Amino acid sequence: MKKQFVWLLTVMVAVLVVGCANQKAPAEQAIAGAETALAAVRDQAQKYLPDQLQAVQAQITSAKDALAKGDYKSVLAAAPAITAAIASLKDAVQAKAAEAAAAVSKAKDAWSSVSADVPKMVAAIQSRVAILSKSRHLPANVSKDTLNSAKAGLDSLESTWSDASAAASSGDYISAMSKAQTVKDKASEIMKSLGMTS
Repeated sequence: MKKQFVWLLTVMVAVLVVGCANQKAPAEQAIAGAETALAAVRDQAQKYLPDQLQAVQAQITSAKDALAKGDYKSVLAAAPAITAAIASLKDAVQAKAAEAAAAVSKAKDAWSSVSADVPKMVAAIQSRVAILSKSRHLPANVSKDTLNSAKAGLDSLESTWSDASAAASSGDYISAMSKAQTVKDKASEIMKSLGMTS
């Protein structure tokens, strides 16, 4: 009886070992597959959706910890959720990349018009400031402080416009348009303060 029990125990241990060994390879493959799939979208995910990327990486790390402990069953149980999370991340990244590309295209189109209009506004302000600076009497609606403020503002406009142009030259039309809008808004303010029509 005792011999039979020992034999039975040995068989059960052998079955467990074989069962675990049978799960080890699929578990390792599941993690390797997940890491490969994630590597394909990691750079763009880091750019557009870093939080979602971090969550997926945490799931993979947890599965790797289970693998290291020999808990292959947990790894295999977690695999479908990890695969789904990576697929969801990939879809979200593609959507964000498409949005970004559309925004860049829109900014690039807008730049061609702004890059013609804004320098004209700045040149008109420069001309007005030069005329008023030489004038003995300022118009009733323009004080000396207003003129000085316009001169200071003109330096800021030129500096910001230079930055906008540099950004456009390097292909960063989003930043270029943001700076250009700042220049345009400020230029409109200065023109209004000097009694000019924008």
